[in-house]
Amino acid sequence: MSRIKPLLVLGLVLLASGCASTRPSHDYTAFQNAAPHSILVLPPINRSPEIVAPYALMAQVMKPISEAGYYTFPVTLVAQTFRNNGLTVAQDVHAVPIQKLREIFGADAALYMSIENYGTSYVVIASDTTVTVSATLVDLRDGTVLWQDRASASSSEQRGDSNESSFLGMLVEAAVNQVFETLTDRGFEVSEVAADRLLSADKHNGLLYGPRSPKYGQVGSQ
Repeated sequence: MSRIKPLLVLGLVLLASGCASTRPSHDYTAFQNAAPHSILVLPPINRSPEIVAPYALMAQVMKPISEAGYYTFPVTLVAQTFRNNGLTVAQDVHAVPIQKLREIFGADAALYMSIENYGTSYVVIASDTTVTVSATLVDLRDGTVLWQDRASASSSEQRGDSNESSFLGMLVEAAVNQVFETLTDRGFEVSEVAADRLLSADKHNGLLYGPRSPKYGQVGSQ
């Protein structure tokens, strides 16, 4: 009996830690009620030091939104429209009243994004390119927040780090990886993973399936 009790306690602790690691599912009630057909993707606010970050992200976000079943406005057309109206900074675009966005583009909803992290870092024996993005989907008809989430991706997920390498070998490998990932802008590839993880309808807490999807209105993997 004395042995069973500690094992029971350990089991409960492991069960609790397992539950804590799973993110709770979103409440999609407002999203389902609004049922947007078109999404206007606004230029993301870049909080990273990398000037290429917004371009890399914008090149990747349209695919998961379109595949989810929504009409998305062409990136170049949207950017040109804002430039023609004197708006060249993402912060200024995000400050445009929703009624004005609705009037100009006729979109049902707008996606506001913020790049929290983008770039390659080198820490002693590790080099890693990380992209972190947060997003909020807003109904342009009444300003209701329909959905919001945050996702990250890193280059270390795509390579196997061996524990058998020598310390010197790991130092050299980290330095090489940093140079390679910086010169080739590995962030572009990592942005694709982050965007898919954040927006895809088949991901946990992603967008709902849109009207152009056979799974319209359904919630993806929970």
